[in-house]
Amino acid sequence: MACASFAKLNLSSQWIGQQSFSQRRGSSTRLATRRVSTAIRASSYSDELVQTAKSIASPGHGILAIDESNATCGKRLASIGLDNTEANRQAYRQLLLTTPGLGEYISGAILFEETLYQSTTDGKKFVDCLRDEKIVPGIKVDKGLVPLPGSNNESWCQGLDGLASRSAEYYKQGARFAKWRTVVSIPSGPSALAVKEAAWGLARYAAISQDNGLVPIVEPEILLDGDHPIERTLEVAEKVWAEVFYYLAENNVIFEGILLKPSMVTPGAEHREKASPESIAKYTLTMLKRRVPPAVPGIMFLSGGQSEVEATLNLNAMNQSPNPWHVSFSYARALQNTVLKTWQGRPENVEAAQKSLLVRAKANSLAQLGRYSAEGESEEAKKGMFVKGYTY
Repeated sequence: MACASFAKLNLSSQWIGQQSFSQRRGSSTRLATRRVSTAIRASSYSDELVQTAKSIASPGHGILAIDESNATCGKRLASIGLDNTEANRQAYRQLLLTTPGLGEYISGAILFEETLYQSTTDGKKFVDCLRDEKIVPGIKVDKGLVPLPGSNNESWCQGLDGLASRSAEYYKQGARFAKWRTVVSIPSGPSALAVKEAAWGLARYAAISQDNGLVPIVEPEILLDGDHPIERTLEVAEKVWAEVFYYLAENNVIFEGILLKPSMVTPGAEHREKASPESIAKYTLTMLKRRVPPAVPGIMFLSGGQSEVEATLNLNAMNQSPNPWHVSFSYARALQNTVLKTWQGRPENVEAAQKSLLVRAKANSLAQLGRYSAEGESEEAKKGMFVKGYTY
């Protein structure tokens, strides 16, 4: 594990709640300020972390998320009639990661551990394929969701045990950022316990990642499940993000060296009224401006079961005026759905599938710049992908 260095910051005591008072005979009480030293933890990777985060959060670029577990990747392959074998997973991920020109729109790619250590069928490491396109390799580091005892049938994310040593190895393999996903369910409350567990787990993961040279993507996903209105989603999202940033600060995480991966503020998937992109943008940006410091370089939204076109339209609506942060995308299904259906597991379809990936990547690149139009989009791209109780 990389060692941590410490910087000394001198602060007057009235700002840290340690006021000292002296009383002299015949005089009024006066505030006697004294100089104190407060240790501020700073990773030895600080400069690199900030640079990595900035390079990912660059204009017109976003993240391709292909970090599905082997089981979830198997579900994707099954949808086109393929068996869940390592060879088939490798073939699909090779299709994605060797797409010519992908780096024009994609600045980072989140990989599953298997993919981080894999190579193409010609023997070229996938991390080198990404580097050739100036795409930063990332790695999913959480170990998945399990039931949270004492909660309202909610979950917590495991994986902190051994994270430091794993992160050090991932860095050696070429990863430069990490991703940890936990979830909050509105129909389940959410309980104060679940919110606190989510926030604390994310903060510990973020601190460990930074200590080992990985920019942490902080992702407390507010699930789409439920029939609640958009106002309720806003209320819960504000609570969750307030807690997350409180614990990030408690754990001395460098805000300039993180990225966020929030869900957009939308009504529940089963709500009777569907929100427009303009409404979703308004509520989402309201939440972000109330809760996210401008020091954070990038907000990389997840698609969370929206259709390919919905996710792009909503992102575009959020970029119609300047924001304090780079507002972009970190999509999985919303970049891959058409790609899979075009490929069908056939070698002769690889080129067409790669072109369909570039179409979606370019669309979201334009949305990040606020210049996207849905004109000419296919009906397939407009189909929603929400799955109730979705796990991966």
